[in-house]
This record gives sequence, C-alpha cells and structure tokens, in this order.
Amino acid sequence: MMAMDPRDTRRARPEAVPGRGGDPDLDGLLALVARGDEAAFEAVYSRLAGAAYGLIRKVVRDPAQSEEVAQEVLLEVWRTASRFDPAKGSAATWVLTIAHRRAIDRVRSVTATAARDHLVAEPAPAADEVAEAVEASLDRERVRHCLDGLTELQRESITLAYYGGYSYPQVAGLLGATLSSIKTRIRDGLIRMRDCLGVSG
Repeated sequence: MMAMDPRDTRRARPEAVPGRGGDPDLDGLLALVARGDEAAFEAVYSRLAGAAYGLIRKVVRDPAQSEEVAQEVLLEVWRTASRFDPAKGSAATWVLTIAHRRAIDRVRSVTATAARDHLVAEPAPAADEVAEAVEASLDRERVRHCLDGLTELQRESITLAYYGGYSYPQVAGLLGATLSSIKTRIRDGLIRMRDCLGVSG
C-alpha cells in the first residue's frame, strides 16, 4: 500500500462529500478494502482523509503529531476494514470514530508522558501546566463518555458535524436523511450532552 499524506487537499476536497449523487458507495468500497483492494482504499482515502485529519487536528492540535495519528488511522482502516459493520453506522462515521479514538489516545499518552516528566523536574513552576493538561484530558474523557450515551443516530450526526467538520446539509447527504431530521438529531443530542456534562461536572 502506498504512503499517502492525510493533508493532501487534492485527494480530499471538501466538495467530495460521501453520500452525494454519483459518488461510489463507501460501504461497498470498505468491503473491497477488506479484500485487499488498493484502488478501493485510495478511493476511501480520497474522500475521508481530509475529514479525519481535520478531526484529529482539533483534538491533538500539534500538526506533526496529527499527521502521525492520521497515518495510524489510515493503516488501521486498511488492516481492519473487515470489522466494519454497515448495520451499526455509516462508513464515514466508522472511520471518523477510529480517528477520534486514536486522537484521544495520543493526547492521553502525551499528557501521561508530560506528567511523568514534570515529576522528575522541579514541580513548582510546572504545577499549573500539569493541572491544566490533566483537566483538559478529563474534559475530553467526559465528552467521550457523554457521546457514548447518545443514540447511534445522534452520535453519528454530532460526530460528523462537530468532529468531521461537515455542514448540516453535508451530514444529511452522508447519512441519507432529511436536513430537518439531522437538525433535530443534533439539537436533541447536544441537549443530552449538555445535561450529561452538567451532571459529570
């Protein structure tokens, strides 16, 4: 499999939205990827790499680490495409969920490393930074927990809109739903998340 740059905007154009008319079916492409079809993988890559990198960048922030995580995600998609179950959600959501999980894992790993480093260094000047890093990590964990408490449809819609960077009409196209139903799903999901975060806090 050839190495690809997840930031390559020529391959991952914003207008190339999965689920729009004339686009190949992503679920079918992933089935071909599961059988080792590199051309199908390139097609999946061209449509989802940009969104995956954008999501990872929002969580990880550091560009170099975001690129590394994006490459890990793409390799995981290549190696585990056979685990994709269209009955549980769309191909786009499956890939972006992997990206989100990998990004959170990277932040958790970096935070743990930073905390260990600060233990050996003088604690006084770094105490505030460590506290902020731990608090940020806990906040992400709470958000992830609250996302898990949503219905599958709400979680898909919110993941695509807020982590994937898609507009509401694009989310509707991705999930094959009407714009009004997507708006309702996202509104209800955000209300549930707000209540969940309020209780957690």
